[in-house]
Amino acid sequence: MTTSPSIDPVEVARFSAQAAHWWDPDGPFRPLHRFNPARLAYIRDQICTYFGRDGRAPAPLNGLRLLDIGCGGGLVCEPMARLGAAVIGADASHENIGAASAHAREQGLAIDYRHASAEALAEAGELFDIILNLEVIEHVAGRGAFLAACAQLLKPGGIMILATLNRTLKAYGLAVLGAEYVLGWLPRGTHDWNKFITPEELSALLAAQGLHVTGRTGVSYQILTSRWAPSPDMDVNYMLCAVKRA
Repeated sequence: MTTSPSIDPVEVARFSAQAAHWWDPDGPFRPLHRFNPARLAYIRDQICTYFGRDGRAPAPLNGLRLLDIGCGGGLVCEPMARLGAAVIGADASHENIGAASAHAREQGLAIDYRHASAEALAEAGELFDIILNLEVIEHVAGRGAFLAACAQLLKPGGIMILATLNRTLKAYGLAVLGAEYVLGWLPRGTHDWNKFITPEELSALLAAQGLHVTGRTGVSYQILTSRWAPSPDMDVNYMLCAVKRA
């Protein structure tokens, strides 16, 4: 894969080294496995509401082309494929794509995985109804170039859903010190607090690319139930929906 301005080789190497563990619910990606039900429910509901689909139908996303950019091992790609979307998963790590492809084959799922950057897909003229941009922007080298490519990939009238971490002291205490150094939920060095982004900053970057934020929510860990759930508290984890006007 050719070099892209948004790709950080150090970040790619870090995730590549852990690629074999993507589907281990007790491995280094355990927090994502715990987080997945909350974000999947939000993604499904937002897409179905936006496109006027019945979320209770067997394949409510049928006929929609979806890109999961920075797909990792495919933890979101597979549920989206089961909901009927035509899924393309792209990642800068060759090892991640290998792990994702192998798991999809084992599950009998037809997912188009590509070792590619957002910029390369945009240059190829790819277009999508839906783009999932989940826990990626805090790991890229150039936010502007990355979001410009993502906006180019989104069809007019399409929707992008983003999930990331807020740059607050609370996020530093919980997502970096707590999750990495105290609880050991994530390998140390997974996150650089300086690369976290506030909802206001992210909204402004999206607006500069012609994308309008239509909804946002926090996601908080519920200690009593050991589950993640949508929350008005956006101080740590949050998700945004943005649309490209037709």
